[in-house]
Amino acid sequence: MDSTRTIDIETFTDRDSIRWIWRDKPRFLLPGDAAGAKAFAVIREAMAATKTVGIARLVLARRKRAVMLEPHGAGIVVWSLRYGDEVRDPAEYLDGLSDDKPAATLMTLVRRIIDERTKPWDTKMVHDPVHDRLLEIIAAKKKGRKRPAKAKTAEPAAGNVVSSLDALKKSIAAKKGG
Repeated sequence: MDSTRTIDIETFTDRDSIRWIWRDKPRFLLPGDAAGAKAFAVIREAMAATKTVGIARLVLARRKRAVMLEPHGAGIVVWSLRYGDEVRDPAEYLDGLSDDKPAATLMTLVRRIIDERTKPWDTKMVHDPVHDRLLEIIAAKKKGRKRPAKAKTAEPAAGNVVSSLDALKKSIAAKKGG
C-alpha cells in the first residue's frame, strides 16, 4: 500500500451525523511545514464554521482505513472509523429491554447518590493500575531489587446476593450518620 504525506479528503459531512459508535481511535494531525500550515488552517476553520468533518482514507498500521478529520481548537483530530461489520445494530440487543419507569422513591434515592458522588472530570479517574504496577516493577529491577510484594485484595464472598435498594438505603444512612 502506498503511503503519502498528504490527505485527500473525499467528502465532507455534517459533524453530528457520525455517531460516537463509529469512531475508533483518535490521533492529532499537524501540518508538515509552513506552506502546509496555511492550507491546514483554512481547511480546519472552514470545517469548524460549517460544522462539518472530512472523510478520507489513510494507511494506518499497513491497512487502509476510513478516517474522519474533525477540527479541534488549533488542530485537527483524525478519528479512524470502524467498518460496517464492526458496528452492531442496537436493536438486536436493546429491543427486549423494558422501558418501564422506575418507582419515584428509587429515582430520588439514586439521584441523591449521584449528586453526592458527582465530581468534575479528571484524567485520574481512568488511570491504569496495571501500568502503575509495571512501572514499580521496572524501577525495582533497575535498582537490582526483587519485585515488590503484590497487594492483597479482599474478594467478595461467593453467592452473596445484595438487594440494590437495601444497599442504596445503607449508603444514604451512612452519609447522614457520618
